[in-house]
Amino acid sequence: MIEIIKYIILGIIQGFTEPIPVSSSGHVMILNNLLNTNIDIGMLAVLTNFGSLIAIIYLYRDRIKTLFIDFIKHIKKDSPETKENFRYCLLLIIATIPAGIMGLIVTKLGIFDILEKNIKFVGVTLLITAGFLFLIRNIKGKKDNKHITLKDAIIIGLFQVVALVPGISRSGSTIVGGMLRNLKRETAFDFSFLLYIPISVATTILGLKDLLTSNLSLITIMYYLLATAIAGVVTYFATKWFKNVVKDGKLIYFVIYCLIVGTLVILFL
Repeated sequence: MIEIIKYIILGIIQGFTEPIPVSSSGHVMILNNLLNTNIDIGMLAVLTNFGSLIAIIYLYRDRIKTLFIDFIKHIKKDSPETKENFRYCLLLIIATIPAGIMGLIVTKLGIFDILEKNIKFVGVTLLITAGFLFLIRNIKGKKDNKHITLKDAIIIGLFQVVALVPGISRSGSTIVGGMLRNLKRETAFDFSFLLYIPISVATTILGLKDLLTSNLSLITIMYYLLATAIAGVVTYFATKWFKNVVKDGKLIYFVIYCLIVGTLVILFL
């Protein structure tokens, strides 16, 4: 019973912290350290991330459908009606490339495997996340979807590379990148979460290899699936809540939170 409670807690934490700018990977590492579990955090992260991915896809299902249809239509026939969405898809693809390349490199080199073993490093990166969010706390931006440039997409993509570091929030860093490029809050939010989808799909596919070659017991698999389902449900509601927070310009609360948690981790863990 105690073991299943640990998986439930980790699923809730992953699901809630995935969409908000406080680093889901950092929080799962912190909680795992506090609970003193033998859970394979890497495996758990891949599976619960899949749960979060399903939630984001469901939330943006209409937008994704429209983008996909217009993208295919524009490839078949250049049309003014589909040009804007075709261009938006290209920008998402371009913004995905930097993190995709860097992710493969650091995975091969095992760089972050070393960093993930140092819990105090997560405390430091949470402070960095707080600094990022502090920079854009009052920015409203003026650019909407049709005004996003190639340079904007590349810079947002580079901010996503930074989020590969444990403790740096992916949603936070990409929203920061967008708002520093003068995107409107909601525009930066939507671009950030649509950008999350291809990266998360790639992460899930790469993680399946480890899952299929592992010798997990049936009960452990059930625990992982439970955590994944919980993460998906929690991510759905957390994303809707966080979008309203961004629209209202209340990111300062996350600045304070990351400062407090980061400091506590450095001092006491």
